[in-house]
Amino acid sequence: MKGKIGLEEHFAIEDTLMDSKGFFPDDVWAEVKDRIMDLHGRRLRLMDEYGMQMMILSLNAPAVQAILDPKKANEISRKANDYLAEQVRKRPDRYQALAALPLQDPELAARELERCVKDLGMVGALANGFSQIGDPNNIAYLDEKQYAPFWDACAKLDVPFYLHPRNPLPQDSRIYKGAEWLMGPIWAFGQETAVHALRLMGSGLFDRHPNLQIVLGHMGENLTFAMWRVDNANAWIPNRNNYPAKKKIGEYFQNNFHITVSGNFHTQALLNAMTVIGSDRIMFSTDWPFENIDHAAVWFDAAPIGEADRLKIGRTNALRLFKLKG
Repeated sequence: MKGKIGLEEHFAIEDTLMDSKGFFPDDVWAEVKDRIMDLHGRRLRLMDEYGMQMMILSLNAPAVQAILDPKKANEISRKANDYLAEQVRKRPDRYQALAALPLQDPELAARELERCVKDLGMVGALANGFSQIGDPNNIAYLDEKQYAPFWDACAKLDVPFYLHPRNPLPQDSRIYKGAEWLMGPIWAFGQETAVHALRLMGSGLFDRHPNLQIVLGHMGENLTFAMWRVDNANAWIPNRNNYPAKKKIGEYFQNNFHITVSGNFHTQALLNAMTVIGSDRIMFSTDWPFENIDHAAVWFDAAPIGEADRLKIGRTNALRLFKLKG
């Protein structure tokens, strides 16, 4: 399929580059570094070869979310966003941008999001999970009360928000002790992000902002498989699930969330997601440079789905959600 749009596609600046090194063996790092720093060479050639018209670019992880000082986080956010906007201006036909945000300070984040959307032309934002604030062990999740002004701004600007993974902190990772190979994209990324997303669903955020739209990668961080049980576990017990939100968790998943296939190029997982969340809320992505463009594209182009669904997932859903010109 030609004309595919990917929206979990990453870049780095020198200030954040080394954040990605720890996820890869030393002998692989040179390749990853070359991939992530390139925007107008090999990346475009691969996009052309495998039918990708556009990438919606975002900063690598954890990057800004791991900067303890809110002012420094704001500085790096602005630096990354200014750089990305400059690159997009060179090839707006091939690239669009998601803003990096200093969510250590919700008001700073709201102002930076407004600047990025109104002044730089960005089409949304991406955050790498929880933010560390002041102390390495002091973290904040986006359902906490202090983020209400930020979500107000996001809803007013009417742009999507991509909730991207990061590893849990060491004090929250005891379950992985002795099995550290489960950290990162193999398992811990998905578990951490799924819980964060569930917190948002149960917080009442989407009752206050019913049109707010959140994007999750990696075929929904396993939530498509778990959503029925989230709402129906021990259903015979009255008031078993008490949370601030007014509706079932699954209703928010279906009305306020979208998922991408980034890094999860598995046909059975795609078919399951289509039955749970629907093909109107699934979008193509590769997770470049951490996964391969060819792996994503070759699999997706041959997946046993209808051509109308392939067009929606591969292209038109992203056009609609991010208000892009076709």
